[in-house]
Amino acid sequence: MKFNFYGTLFILSAPFIILSEDFMENKKKLTPLQFDVTQNCGTEPPFNNEYWDNKEPGIYVDIVSGEALFSSTHKYNSGTGWPSFFQPIDKTSLKSSDDFELGYKRTELKSKASESHLGHVFEDGPQDKTGLRYCINSASLKFIHLDDMEKSGYGEYLYLFEDSKKNKD
Repeated sequence: MKFNFYGTLFILSAPFIILSEDFMENKKKLTPLQFDVTQNCGTEPPFNNEYWDNKEPGIYVDIVSGEALFSSTHKYNSGTGWPSFFQPIDKTSLKSSDDFELGYKRTELKSKASESHLGHVFEDGPQDKTGLRYCINSASLKFIHLDDMEKSGYGEYLYLFEDSKKNKD
């Protein structure tokens, strides 16, 4: 059974589970791991994920919405086995909330645009930067290489790489 509620199409499935059209679309387009991480607040294994050791220049976007979230210029090796950043591109693109899932308080991060779970932020990051560690699941991200940013529609973020380009010249 389908019904429309304030412009969002929902599907009613037995026994009484309401699934939005967005939920069903995400289930189709994401891998099982990406879906578990982004939609069920799952966590991928450390040191066994796509971007934990990526050192290429570029940006990391929300796998669901495509919103630019993090830059390789803010990425560092935290030794945790997950991609870690000391700051996002724009803090307003993230939504944080308290998470007590493991029995202690952590700060969960979600993408504001898609409501997708990204990871957590901790206060043990580089002290010479922000002091924060944005510990993010690779499965919630798509990497856009610096060379592909313009043609992929992310040219507005090239400014993030101007200093590193000057250092190479």
